Amino acid sequence: MYAATGPGMIAPNARGLPPRIYVANGRYIDVVDPGAARVVGRYRTGAAASRVVPSWDLRRLWATDRRRGRLVPIGPHGGRRGRPVRVPGPAGLYFTPDGRDALVPARGPRRIDVRDPRTMALRASVPMPCSAGHADFSLRGRSLVATCTAAGELALVDLAGRRVAGTLRLPEGARPGDLRLSPDGAVFLVADAAQGGVWLVDARRFALLGFVRTAPGARGLAVSRDARRLFVVGDGTLTAVDFHTRRVVSRWPLPGGGSPVPGGVSSDGTKLWLADPAGIVYAVSTRTGRVLRKVRVGGRPAGLCVHPQPGRYSLGGTGLYR
Repeated sequence: MYAATGPGMIAPNARGLPPRIYVANGRYIDVVDPGAARVVGRYRTGAAASRVVPSWDLRRLWATDRRRGRLVPIGPHGGRRGRPVRVPGPAGLYFTPDGRDALVPARGPRRIDVRDPRTMALRASVPMPCSAGHADFSLRGRSLVATCTAAGELALVDLAGRRVAGTLRLPEGARPGDLRLSPDGAVFLVADAAQGGVWLVDARRFALLGFVRTAPGARGLAVSRDARRLFVVGDGTLTAVDFHTRRVVSRWPLPGGGSPVPGGVSSDGTKLWLADPAGIVYAVSTRTGRVLRKVRVGGRPAGLCVHPQPGRYSLGGTGLYR
């Protein structure tokens, strides 16, 4: 599943790019050099960028601007911002594993738009039973599982048929968010900030298996470079869950006790980068949880992207690679 995302396994398209952290920070994308631990650039997006997502082929980045309904392309090679593309209400951006389609969860009406991955021209729309935000793909890439936080449910989308093939309602009070497929492709692990842990969902039967309690506010996820652990970011806490045993193996406090947003694991696997809404991005050790780097960017960072990262291609979202 994650065989091509190990330490240093950068795809040919992204080799030669300097390691950078792209921070979605209001009307700007701040660029951080992780080695020097300082801001080295800034792109003006013109509105409130909430995510920075690598394209399927890793050749460009897309900043999502939900407030103004735009996707803003950024060229990491030349360092230039491209012409924004009008896309109504983007709640996220994903790419099918074959790279043929871009998928944009949107609202008003609730749907997932199928778009050209290069031009973002609309190809089709899949009506949704709820407002989707986060998503991940099945082992063979034939289906997409999307979470609907407010509705407390998950939706299974048949990608070939471009239709919803099923829904799964979680127990009362659940608020599902980010999710990741386990390395063996058998289970989706779904973060739930309200319940303070991750739900386990059978990927084949699309049925609930159980729940792993981590810490209050569990909302962000990242996979370790060796694909043995899932990092769960909560309110002032970073928890590591073993994929095989599905048990908590580490729990570390985070500075300030706030609610940071995970951005991704460094190429060598030693650091997890996080964005603090207080205007700071920082890296913690994936072995000890200790803070290793801290960079003040100001503003109110909403998300960040570590680029490049190991992987043959990007599936978008909050750091999905295969």
